[in-house]
Parts: sequence; structure tokens; C-alpha cells
Amino acid sequence: MDSYSIIIKPHVTEKTMNLIDENNEIAFVVRRSANKMQIKRAFVDLYEEEVERVNTHITPKGEKVAYIKLVEEEMAEELAVRIGVF
Repeated sequence: MDSYSIIIKPHVTEKTMNLIDENNEIAFVVRRSANKMQIKRAFVDLYEEEVERVNTHITPKGEKVAYIKLVEEEMAEELAVRIGVF
């Protein structure tokens, strides 16, 4: 699968904004059929950052959201600025 078809868009809510600052995590809406390893590979391919772990959640709307924790401290904030979340 293509990396662009796996990671659809950033998931921006008040909770995800707090996760960026507090836990060095960033959230994305992802393809519902993608598993954690595919999400991790797609993220590394697109943004060239090391990933510590990936957690997923399916919202009541039916969207799959991936919470991606980055290895390097403060990198989630820099990445959020780079992709235009802030």
C-alpha cells in the first residue's frame, strides 16, 4: 500500500494538541484497514522520524485514528509546525 493512502490527514482536537505537548505524540486519521506496522512504515516513509509506538482507536464516526509516539523529545511539536497543525 502507498504511504499516502495509509495516512490520510492529521487529527486535530483539544486532546491531540495536549498530547503533542505532554507526551510527544501526534495523531492522524488513517486508512481503516491499515495495521500498526503499516502505519509505522508509512509515517517513517513520509516524515522521516523514528517512531516509538503506535496506538490505534476507532472513533464513533467510524474513523481510525493512530496515536504515534516519537522517539526524539520535542519532535512531535516540530513536526506539527512543519505540517501546519499549529
